[in-house]
Amino acid sequence: MITTVTLNAAIDKTYYISSFPLGQVSRVRQMYAEPGGKGINVARVIQQMGYPVLATGIIGGHNGRFIEQKLDAQGIKHDFVQIEEESRLCLNMIDESNGSSTEVLEQGPWISAETWQFFQAKLAGLAAQSRIVCFSGSLPQGVPTDGYAQLIRIVKQAGALAFLDTSGTALLQGVGAQPDFVKPNEDEVTTLLGAFNEGNAEDQPDTDRAEGLLRLQQQGIPRVTVSLGAAGSISAYEGALYRVQGPPIQVVNTVGCGDSFVAGMAMATAQNLRFPTCLQYASAVASANALTERAGYVQLHDVERLQTEITVELV
Repeated sequence: MITTVTLNAAIDKTYYISSFPLGQVSRVRQMYAEPGGKGINVARVIQQMGYPVLATGIIGGHNGRFIEQKLDAQGIKHDFVQIEEESRLCLNMIDESNGSSTEVLEQGPWISAETWQFFQAKLAGLAAQSRIVCFSGSLPQGVPTDGYAQLIRIVKQAGALAFLDTSGTALLQGVGAQPDFVKPNEDEVTTLLGAFNEGNAEDQPDTDRAEGLLRLQQQGIPRVTVSLGAAGSISAYEGALYRVQGPPIQVVNTVGCGDSFVAGMAMATAQNLRFPTCLQYASAVASANALTERAGYVQLHDVERLQTEITVELV
């Protein structure tokens, strides 16, 4: 089983509007309301691909109940810690006249020390039943900045693999616990190297991408992937570098592609596939998400077709 962790879960509302001028009344053509948060997106993709998955995290209030009801309707198993304060709303307005997207994101609830301790105990039990635990997204208010590092240590002590997809301070602190997979962006690779060397990122302006990935591996992170957008991705594993390139596709939506990549990597790794095959599969799942309007939605036939068109080469 794969367990996904969403500490700052949300209701994601997407509004499709013919035109969205500021300061005026706009009529919504179509609206989607989904359980949101990066970990929930990962769980949704895994469920759609038919692999056992459980979503956990912290939710609260009426919004939390909505999240659970929607997950039930989508057939996604879940086991969340409940609090009274409301889970957040994240709004995305799509202006169909020009394709622009405007997002409004709430901060989310404050997590008490008691709730945090309770969640840690819950995760220890879930990790013991899991092959992989995926940590995705931001840390909510009240959780220590090393919150992911604390959870990663719990997961590894239980014998499961820990995947981490976050940013900023949460990432800097999290990598210190040596997760089994991270997916930083290009800027974060340099920042991470600066942190490991107890200096500033500016101290290493000439560190190239390939060297950076290999040096991250030397810090005890077995799998590292950096997305290059339309140019594919580059990954490091066991001292080797891999470049992944996919076919040209008609991109409908890029939101959730990173989460879909994590889902694919987790599923392939859990099945003990060779690392190049893991990359090929994860990239196919991410590309399949780009063909749909909604984040964290893929079609099996798209994944199967795209997987045959994706190349993985040693650098």
